[in-house]
Amino acid sequence: YGKNTIKFLRLHREGKKHFVKEVEVCTHLRLTSAHEYLDGNNSFVIPTDTMKNTVLALAKTNGIPTLEQFAIDICKHFMTFCQVAYVKTYIQEVPWQRLHENGVPHVHSFICAPDGIRFCEAEQCRNGPLVVFAGIKDLKLMKTTQSGFEGFYKDKYTTLPERNDRILCGELFCKWSYGECRDFDFDYIWNKIRECILEAFSGPPDCGEYSPSYQKTVNSIQMLVLSKVSQVQVIEVVLNNTFYNVVDMKNLGLTNDKEVLVPVETPYGSCACTLGRK
Repeated sequence: YGKNTIKFLRLHREGKKHFVKEVEVCTHLRLTSAHEYLDGNNSFVIPTDTMKNTVLALAKTNGIPTLEQFAIDICKHFMTFCQVAYVKTYIQEVPWQRLHENGVPHVHSFICAPDGIRFCEAEQCRNGPLVVFAGIKDLKLMKTTQSGFEGFYKDKYTTLPERNDRILCGELFCKWSYGECRDFDFDYIWNKIRECILEAFSGPPDCGEYSPSYQKTVNSIQMLVLSKVSQVQVIEVVLNNTFYNVVDMKNLGLTNDKEVLVPVETPYGSCACTLGRK
């Protein structure tokens, strides 16, 4: 049981310069007994309102140096209760970025730039290690060429034509495991993995890299992350793709060479893979 969507903004001031972290926290506990379920005995139950207040108090006293460290702090706090057998905390961040004016960073103004939502999880069983996960979701990516889909299996219901030049567009979810909690630079690692995702998806900036399928693109992302970020043990990637259909403009007397396209909202394809080190 637990408390979901504990939303708040943490403001940190260093003189005139301000720093913000707006987050949404979900925290769940499993107790050592089930008396509250079986007998209606609530003597071991930590109220979810107490859990909410604890999260807010820890944000005040500890700050949020990184999402991962804050999740670790929450887990460690609730593990001090003898009746708690397991704790899991999920945190996601509102993507506020410092506003720049003529290249100069503003001291107290920010802009919400949703180019992917950062999140993390921390979980611990009593007498077990504290395990940390992190990730990015709702990251929308597109490349307008260097993508195709050919040589696929066909039967009597197959109507999809083969293509060697199409738009590759999708919404990406990526989650990775650090394994047992260690003193990592979580901000640096998260940004490095995001760079790997963008690099593997797009290829070199002057020419790109051909993608024969969404599946191959997903694997390329995972392989690049595992090769460049040694702290990652397991990485899961889900890519939900968006199709674009070329508008037939013959009745308008126009030739449309894949210049005007319409997105197909549903149904959409989804590709998922989890890859880990040996």
